[in-house]
Amino acid sequence: MMLRIFGWSFAVTVAGLVFAAWQWGWEAFGIVLILSILEISLSFDNAVVNAGILKKMNAFWQRIFLTVGILIAVFGMRLVFPVVIVAISARVGPVEAVRLALDDPDRYQDLVTDAHPAIAAFGGMFLLMIFLDFILEDRDIKWLTWLERPLARLGRIDMLSPCVALVALLATAMTFATHAHVSTGHADKAATVMLSGVAGLITYLVVGGLSSHFENKIEEKEEHEHEEEEKARAEGKPVSAVALAGKAAFFLFLYLEVLDASFSFDGVIGAFAITNHIFWMALGLGIGAMYVRSLTVYLVRQGTLDDYVYLEHGAHYAIGALAAILLITIQHQISEIITGLIGVVLIAASFLASVRRNRALATAEAEKTEVPSRT
Repeated sequence: MMLRIFGWSFAVTVAGLVFAAWQWGWEAFGIVLILSILEISLSFDNAVVNAGILKKMNAFWQRIFLTVGILIAVFGMRLVFPVVIVAISARVGPVEAVRLALDDPDRYQDLVTDAHPAIAAFGGMFLLMIFLDFILEDRDIKWLTWLERPLARLGRIDMLSPCVALVALLATAMTFATHAHVSTGHADKAATVMLSGVAGLITYLVVGGLSSHFENKIEEKEEHEHEEEEKARAEGKPVSAVALAGKAAFFLFLYLEVLDASFSFDGVIGAFAITNHIFWMALGLGIGAMYVRSLTVYLVRQGTLDDYVYLEHGAHYAIGALAAILLITIQHQISEIITGLIGVVLIAASFLASVRRNRALATAEAEKTEVPSRT
């Protein structure tokens, strides 16, 4: 199973590193390798969250996620996205933006830095909404009960998540955004941050709302699936549940792609601390994105989220931390090492907590079976 799921990732890694060494030399080989590791470390929490969504899809849409999805992730977010933000920021065409990336990489990096407040506000708000909707929901399984129980009670208030997110955005615009970090030093980007943050919130509400709507439709249909299939066969019509699942899967797939885009912001921006060569960046981050995709499918196929029930909690706490970091980086620079370590530590802690829970349950079950045998 490992080779079947990670085979393409291994192949792309070898091909990418060999191509980098052949085309640009050993310096490119080393930088591409470092960027690959950076992307994997920053996006492990992304894989865990993606797995929670992907397990609701059938095998066909899982393959779409690994094929079409990876093309969007690699070429869209890791190659086209930096060019697009430079084109918008500098008010030039895409061709001119590519020329800047190749002929004037320093100017290109300055333009990306100037666009960072808008990118961070959009991605930070999108990720913050994911965290808030998770932490404010009353779940049967709770990891940090001392925190999650009172927050779940607060979550009963309608529209609390967007209200908290808007308050956070307003606070960011009035503090960090007034002295935003740009290529020339610091500048007032409050209006830009507010506009981009609201756009991130709207994107989450639209895409997340559509995916939830169709997901709920699936659950309702599954309750009456047998009766509807029999009725459809009797009338000679196609089974409606199949078409509905297709629509639902499409919007879940769209939600996954927007989620991946938000996660990739920090990786793309952080990559400029290592290199401003657009193709080295796309190659290294693209290799890392391949492993994130494969890891997502591996978690689904192995049923890891069902066995280690706190992993999803740890990933969402990491999302909350990343959202806060993105908003803080509007003014202050934070090392990508810190960003990556926070996510890894939170997920590792949730994994260990899951292991302890499983052992406790196994011990309790063993004790129940031993008591009757002794009597």
